[in-house]
Amino acid sequence: MDLFHAFLLAVIQGLTEFLPISSSAHLILPTAIFGWPDQGLAFDVAVHVGTLMAVMIHFRVEVVRFTRAWFGWFSGVRSPDSTFAWMILFATIPAVIVGRLLNDFVELYLRSGWIIAGTTILFGALLWYADVIGRRIRTRDELTPRHMFWIAVAQALALVPGVSRSGITMTTALFLGYSRRAAASISFLLSIPLIAAAGSYKASELLAAPSIDWIPVLFGLVISFISAFVCIKLFMRWLDQLGMLPFVIYRFALGALLIVVLI
Repeated sequence: MDLFHAFLLAVIQGLTEFLPISSSAHLILPTAIFGWPDQGLAFDVAVHVGTLMAVMIHFRVEVVRFTRAWFGWFSGVRSPDSTFAWMILFATIPAVIVGRLLNDFVELYLRSGWIIAGTTILFGALLWYADVIGRRIRTRDELTPRHMFWIAVAQALALVPGVSRSGITMTTALFLGYSRRAAASISFLLSIPLIAAAGSYKASELLAAPSIDWIPVLFGLVISFISAFVCIKLFMRWLDQLGMLPFVIYRFALGALLIVVLI
């Protein structure tokens, strides 16, 4: 992997991990256009670590607060923050279970360019509909276990390529009446244990990997961190002004481009 290859894939990973636009649809394009081989397990781990660092640093105040509350729960201190921390952890379970059970099926039958193009457009339309009809009155502090359950189920659906983890969790939160900012915040915080779990699982496989070229791997980690951090900061700043429509239009255009490339 040369540095241009590493740079482009790391930027794509950093941006699409958190924007509701589907990382699968983007990662298939450079492969199709440039004929690049698979980037390798070490690079996958590195960009996961980069995006995890970005979201944790951006939400560092909340991460510290919820972590302290979670540990406090074991000493008998119950609070809304400890409840939220438990909900985040439990909401990760469906995605982990579905990922473990159906990963091979998805790789064999669902990682088709046509499926990715279709889900990119379909779930883009669903995001637009949720943004239009959602009441957008609930804050993140009003999150209930029942609502988190539905968001967790939706997150598990993101195993299907083209759905977008951030997109489907924000869509569900909007349907449930949460504000755009609350939906994005819930989605980003929910990504932390899931990215950590995925990165840890991939890292364990590295033990059996052959020798690694660390220069593009470390370069990819840095670039994915920078792109993800900037992405989160700008998205949260401009979300209320922009709404979801620009991302919906982008998904439609991306799905159409994929169809053209496939044809």
